[in-house]
Amino acid sequence: MTLSEELLMAYDQQLRTDAETPSAIAVERLGPLRLVSFAGGRGFVTYQDLDGASARTIAHWVVEALAFYRSDPAIVRVEWKTRGHDHAPGLHKALLDNGFEPDETESVMIGPASALNVDVQLPPGISLRRVTEERDIRAMSAMQDEVFGTDVSEGNADAILRRVALDDGMELWVAEHERAIVSAGRLEPVPDTEFAGIWGGATREEWRGRGIYRALTAARARAALTLGKTLIHSDSTEYSRPILERYGLHRVSTTTPYRWRR
Repeated sequence: MTLSEELLMAYDQQLRTDAETPSAIAVERLGPLRLVSFAGGRGFVTYQDLDGASARTIAHWVVEALAFYRSDPAIVRVEWKTRGHDHAPGLHKALLDNGFEPDETESVMIGPASALNVDVQLPPGISLRRVTEERDIRAMSAMQDEVFGTDVSEGNADAILRRVALDDGMELWVAEHERAIVSAGRLEPVPDTEFAGIWGGATREEWRGRGIYRALTAARARAALTLGKTLIHSDSTEYSRPILERYGLHRVSTTTPYRWRR
C-alpha cells in the first residue's frame, strides 16, 4: 500500500463519520447516507461509502433525501458531497435530474502537520493572529465572502459565531495589513482522530503570491501540533493545492459538491 493509499484509508475511516459534521443540529439516516441539518437552513448529505449500491438504488436515495429536506421549510439549501474515489454508479445523473448543480471540483489533500510547520517571511506590515471577538469574526467572514465571489452575508457570519459558541476547538486565524484583514482561514481539530482540518483559506487577490497564505497555513499547523494532531486535511482549490503539495501534502482524491436551493 502506498502512502497516498494509507492516507486515503485514514480519511475514509476517521473523517467520514459524525466527525465530519461537528456542528450539526440534527442527523437522520437513509441507508448509508447521513442527512445532516445545520443552523441557518443548510442541509448536507454525506456518507462513508454507498455499500455497493446500484444506479437504481442510488437514484432512489437522491429522490428520498431531497424529499426529506423539502419537507422542512427551514432548509433553503442542500449540499451533496461526493468523492472521486467512491463507486457511485448513476449518482451524477441522479443529482442533475433532481435539480442539484455541481460546483467546482477540489482536491482532497492530506499530509503530516509537521511538514507545514515552517518559518515564512511575511511582507512588510503583515501580521498574523487568532481572532475570537465578534467584530473581528464578522470582518473575517465578510472578507471571505468577497474573495469567494458571493454577496457579503450576515448569515454566514452568524453561523461562524454560533460555531464559536460551541467551544469545540475550532480556531480562526487572520493576516492583517494596517488593521484590515487580507487573508483568513480556520483550523478544525477532529476529536478522537489524528486529524485537524484547515478550511476557508481566502486571500485578497492583490496580496496573493507573497507568502501570506503559506504563513497562515504554517500558523494553523503549529496550533494543530500543539493540540496533538499529526495529520492535516483540506479540500483545496487550484490556488492552494500547489502550495500544500510543495510542503508534503498528498492529493489522495477529489471532492465535488452538488448544490440544491429551494
